[in-house]
Amino acid sequence: MCGRYRWVMVSAGETPLNEVKFLTVAEVASVMRVSKMTVYRLVHSGHLPAIRVGRSFRVPEQAVHEYLRESFVGVETA
Repeated sequence: MCGRYRWVMVSAGETPLNEVKFLTVAEVASVMRVSKMTVYRLVHSGHLPAIRVGRSFRVPEQAVHEYLRESFVGVETA
């Protein structure tokens, strides 16, 4: 962790960085159908990994899909 932000690290077996698609905070908010402030909170809390580019953040598209998959609440039927 560097400062307050969690940085994206690529380990063996993962997609090379030149093939990773990064999304802006606005794009993530659109995909998740939440506000940009909610995305910023997820990034700052470490729940959503991101990299800082200048004064803005970029979030790996795959991280958004993983976060949504892990956050999915299924409805159990009796």
